[in-house]
Amino acid sequence: MKKTLQEKLAILSDAAKYDASCASSGTTRRDSKAGGLGSSGGSGICHAYTPDGRCISLLKILMTNFCIYDCVYCINRVSSHVERARFSPEEVITLTLEFYRRNYIEGLFLSSGIIRSPDDTMSDMIRIARSLRVEHGFKGYIHLKSIPEASHDLLKQAGLFADRLSINVELPTDSSMKRLAPQKQPDGIRAAMAGFRRNRDASRERSVTGKRPPRFAPAGQSTQMIVGADGANDRDILGTANQLYEGFKLKRVYYSAFSPIPESSAVLPLIKPPLIREHRLYQADWLLRFYGFGLDEITSAAPSGNLDLEIDPKLAWALANRALFPVDVSRAARHMLMRVPGFGARTVQRILAARRSGPVRYADLLRIGARVKQAEPFILLPDWSPGSLIDSASLKARYAPPPEQLSLF
Repeated sequence: MKKTLQEKLAILSDAAKYDASCASSGTTRRDSKAGGLGSSGGSGICHAYTPDGRCISLLKILMTNFCIYDCVYCINRVSSHVERARFSPEEVITLTLEFYRRNYIEGLFLSSGIIRSPDDTMSDMIRIARSLRVEHGFKGYIHLKSIPEASHDLLKQAGLFADRLSINVELPTDSSMKRLAPQKQPDGIRAAMAGFRRNRDASRERSVTGKRPPRFAPAGQSTQMIVGADGANDRDILGTANQLYEGFKLKRVYYSAFSPIPESSAVLPLIKPPLIREHRLYQADWLLRFYGFGLDEITSAAPSGNLDLEIDPKLAWALANRALFPVDVSRAARHMLMRVPGFGARTVQRILAARRSGPVRYADLLRIGARVKQAEPFILLPDWSPGSLIDSASLKARYAPPPEQLSLF
């Protein structure tokens, strides 16, 4: 029986929930004052609330959940028995425009299973983006989850119409890819990502006449790694992420907790990793990129190379390096203040500004907005000293979540 558009939307929007890279930043500021439809604020769109309370969102769908690949960890693999559906390019275009006109969305996140061939699938996705931009004057945000096996020319075309492009590296190691997704080639994925970087760099260079080439994916590229489908520890995962950031100038690596699929339990007899592991990886990723931590510092606390699930990675590092504390807030260098649990980058900036007027006191930290209760054992102030608290054997228990009585029913 032929499915209605509403039935397709229910299936393909639900199937898209496994694609985590739906956030954006750094895109070109556009609006429809001079004609066209929609706008892009330049600061990005994601499923979140802005500081002023507005909810901004994307139409996040798969073009189809049919797929010719048989990746063991994927719910939409060819051997899976999920209900299938497929949008035509015209249906995706209509949905995007109508949802925007009704103020449901501010952009489109489009991914897809592979149908017929990578080139055929990528061509349909480009057709959608091109039609929205050129024929309908759509100036909202567009994120295309690209297909690395598609031709270089097609991938280059995608960047001319999309704000952001992303290609999934899928798994942290090449050996895992070979075992769980043998139809995908890690070298081909990295080559496609390198092509995105080259095209984006080239789009920023003016010609000898001063003319700027067409923009190419101004919000950059991102990728996604599945966490828990193989035996990689957190050190392996974060190490791979570091290489991707450095090699391809990625805007973001997204970590997606793997949920075992019943049909694949014989092949992947793994315990479902808690979502808290995914959360800890995001926290560690942030420390590596913006707080000056090294990979070994973050992952050396446990011999297993995994992050502590009970406490955040910065606190775990501080507890493992108590000899460096307490830190004198009125004198410590910026890089050391950044390592104090409870101090974020903005808090540290405010502390440095406040120090110009004299020593920073406990009340000053409260006024600044620091999480003082978390920082107390690790800081020294004119009116506060942690005493022996920093050496307390029960210090971790102060921060760890309280034990819960398991339900018997």
